[in-house]
Amino acid sequence: MNPGIKENRLKHHAIYEGFQMTTFNRAGEQGTVPNRTGRFLQKNDYWYYSTREGVDIGPFDSRADAEVGVGEFIDFICASEPKISDILKQYRAA
Repeated sequence: MNPGIKENRLKHHAIYEGFQMTTFNRAGEQGTVPNRTGRFLQKNDYWYYSTREGVDIGPFDSRADAEVGVGEFIDFICASEPKISDILKQYRAA
């Protein structure tokens, strides 16, 4: 894995991993810090993770599998062109 991607992934993973994070603004954010919640959720015995783009990805059989999946997703997003994020926003949960 490219060292820059790995470093960026670790930063993003640390931001998303917690259950409730409200202590600081992210780069480019201004004003009050928005409420942030954990990225993992369980529905009907399956696990999903939520992306910044508002898309729930899954199902996974376990939280551990979802954690692997989110790591792979972060690698993908870090290596992708910015327009990929815009495309994902079209699939936000209603």
